[in-house]
Parts: sequence; structure tokens; C-alpha cells
Amino acid sequence: MAGKFELWVDKGGDWRFNLKASNGQVIATSQGYSSKASALGGIESIKTNAPAAATVEIEK
Repeated sequence: MAGKFELWVDKGGDWRFNLKASNGQVIATSQGYSSKASALGGIESIKTNAPAAATVEIEK
């Protein structure tokens, strides 16, 4: 089974989503969005942009 996005409304009324791995582990959590359409746009952005995203190590 592939991973999945779970979409919900938090206690403050913002839309949020988790990206879960096939084993059910949460591997990413979104910011809060004011609308469902915006949250769905965030999901689509991840689907589109993540395969090309670079991994960059930073020093702190």
C-alpha cells in the first residue's frame, strides 16, 4: 500500500494534513490553512515539487 495524505480541521478551525507512510507512521505534518482548497493546494505542491527537492545539510 502506498502512503497517504490525511486531511482534517484542527481545534482552531484551520485545515491541516499529515503525510503518512504505508506503515501508518506520520512523516510530514502541514502548517494550518484557512481553507480546504488551500490545504489541498499544499498537498498538490508536495506531490509536484518533492521529487525534485534537494537535500541540503545546514550547520547550526
